[in-house]
Amino acid sequence: MKQPSHLLILAVIAVTSAHAETSAVPTPDPAPAKKESLQRVEVKGVASDDSLRRTSTAAKIVIGREEIERFGDSTVGEVLKRLPGVTTGGRPGRGGDIRMRGMGGGYTQILVNGERMSPGFSLDQLPPDQVERIEIMRAPTAEFGARAVAGTINVVLREALQKRINDFRFALSSERGQLRPHVGWTRNDKFGDNGGAYNLTLNASQNKRIDDFESSATTRDLRTGQDSSLRTRGQSSSDNQSVNLGGRLQWKLGGADTLSVQSFVVASKGGFDNAYRQSLSPTPAPGAPVQPGSRFDQALTTGDNQQTMLRLNSQWQKRIDDDTKLELRGGIGRGQSDSHSFRRELRSTVETRNQDDTTDSRDASWSLNTKLSRSLQNEHSLVGGFEGEGSTRDQTRISLQNGLSRPELDEFGDTLIASTRRFAAYAQDEWSVGKQWAFYAGLRGETIQVRSTAANYAVSNRATVWTPLLHGVWKFDEKSRDQIRASLTRSYRSPNLNDLIARPNINSQYPCAANQPCGANEANYPDRTGNPALKPELATGIDIAYENFLSKGGVLSASFFARRISGLMRTVTALEDVSYANVQRWVARPRNIGNATTMGLELEAKFRLDEFIADAWPINVRSNLSLFRSRVDGIPGPDNTLDQQPRGTANLGADYRLRSLPLSLGASLNVTPATTIQQTLLQQNRASRKVVSDAFALWIVNPTTQLRVSATNLSPLDYATGSVIATPDKLISSESGGRTFTLWQLRLEIKV
Repeated sequence: MKQPSHLLILAVIAVTSAHAETSAVPTPDPAPAKKESLQRVEVKGVASDDSLRRTSTAAKIVIGREEIERFGDSTVGEVLKRLPGVTTGGRPGRGGDIRMRGMGGGYTQILVNGERMSPGFSLDQLPPDQVERIEIMRAPTAEFGARAVAGTINVVLREALQKRINDFRFALSSERGQLRPHVGWTRNDKFGDNGGAYNLTLNASQNKRIDDFESSATTRDLRTGQDSSLRTRGQSSSDNQSVNLGGRLQWKLGGADTLSVQSFVVASKGGFDNAYRQSLSPTPAPGAPVQPGSRFDQALTTGDNQQTMLRLNSQWQKRIDDDTKLELRGGIGRGQSDSHSFRRELRSTVETRNQDDTTDSRDASWSLNTKLSRSLQNEHSLVGGFEGEGSTRDQTRISLQNGLSRPELDEFGDTLIASTRRFAAYAQDEWSVGKQWAFYAGLRGETIQVRSTAANYAVSNRATVWTPLLHGVWKFDEKSRDQIRASLTRSYRSPNLNDLIARPNINSQYPCAANQPCGANEANYPDRTGNPALKPELATGIDIAYENFLSKGGVLSASFFARRISGLMRTVTALEDVSYANVQRWVARPRNIGNATTMGLELEAKFRLDEFIADAWPINVRSNLSLFRSRVDGIPGPDNTLDQQPRGTANLGADYRLRSLPLSLGASLNVTPATTIQQTLLQQNRASRKVVSDAFALWIVNPTTQLRVSATNLSPLDYATGSVIATPDKLISSESGGRTFTLWQLRLEIKV
């Protein structure tokens, strides 16, 4: 690691001053010669987030502890939403799945300590207190993997430090009057005489929520011109408790060799209730075909769930010689998830049907990686490695209708065992040409195999992908803070487990009567199932970026990207012959539908205000604007864009520490415009705009204690999604959504 230049200058000044003072004193008579020894002095520096970004050959953004803690966010998703090109799904202020460059559905690769996590893992399960830094890579690399069409987010967990630290955090949040307590503790310390150190982080929280929701669906019969509408209104509530425990042990084995063991445990349980009423207009005539809303006017659902996940990783680094290093990593994971729900449907207070669902899932995973790196002359390094990982899911589902097994699912069985195996080999070459040029070339090959077994339903899917990767950086001159990046890469998106092996899920609005085949359903209430014939999407991409690193910290950058995607996967709703019905039913299943193109421009400005305005307050400003465009071949425009991709996203934030008071203030604004997407030839989807404003105030009571007040979603807006489906004989327009609320938080932070 490079030493900070100002420390070296201070060291030189100190030595020079000491020499001058010694020379100014009269020299005494020579004393008997005494053997002297020089003590070795090591000066260590920590690279800043911007310097790590600047020196990386592949485009990378690094978010360290200071930035993670700045707004006091309660989830990692809230931290990420302020970054260039990052959007989150779900309601405003609630977080959700993380998307880079507006691309959802698995285009963004999520890693923890450089490894993919078990199925069902979400970044929302990981409190920011357990995170050391977040690395965002806009283009794939051979080492981190090529399942990153939009990019990669690598979350690095807290590291063990040779320093005793105790951090305590006590927080109380409130949304819509529901209190959410949170307690956290982090401890760092060293042990033994061989440079051992450990880190321990513990978090416990309770999360209560209440949500209102309402929806409407209007169906026009194109043959008769008659309209019918179904309106629904209800409320759901949930109460979840969770405990997160993370730890890291690290030893020095002599020389530069190290061994570390890291683990984290997530345990949660909770329950939920929801109730809604629905009304159909006009009221169907006696003997008319079954419609949604004609069987029941009220539905009540209660349920509970519990989940446990354990991950244990180890890493051994061996220095073979001064230029060669061997790294071995291994990990195992276990997960368990149990859920139960009971739904009652009533008409005029009389129960017409009930459904009892129980699902038990067991997950097991393993990983084994080896990496050999060698440094050559002139800042030249070679890296090669092999990777293997596997996961197995054993799932049992019992679904009862009015106390009896559901006949339409009997042929598929109640037990499902699925496994995924992935093996990869890669090599990369990184070198510098003079002081201005740096290049990176890599090649990665991966094979993924998915197998599943179930009664009358077995799946075997295997795919191999080769991905060449090229990156380059050019600095305007040796001392310039300006540089240009360019990348030419191949990446891919693989089907997830449920897309390949999910059993049919019958829509609850059109269930099957006991001991009878199912009847017809409507296109806006389709059944859902998987597709074992799915193939991975392949993407060829180019990235070009300009970066200017500022003298007082910060960066100005402009980045352009483009991707050409083949074998695009998309969920398509169509009429199908199914074994559980005597008529065709509408079924939604993922398919490879063709090709697509996406491109975008990402602008970022992160700076101190006094960098550009003389005598201005040193306010930290963070702003970014991202614009996206995409086109799916074979679907008519103008809204034939990729799933869930908005036209753009924008962030503006600032924070400032007052000079007269031990007080820091900050605020941010996140904007995602409304979207309209032509999903298929039959269906168009839309979502309302998201505007989320956050603010915080941090009072430093003393050097070890500080108090934080923060608010998320300060200007809550109603949120809605909708769709329009046009079949040969019907036009169906639907919309659903609800209100959002401000989340307030009071947090006490103590360091001992």
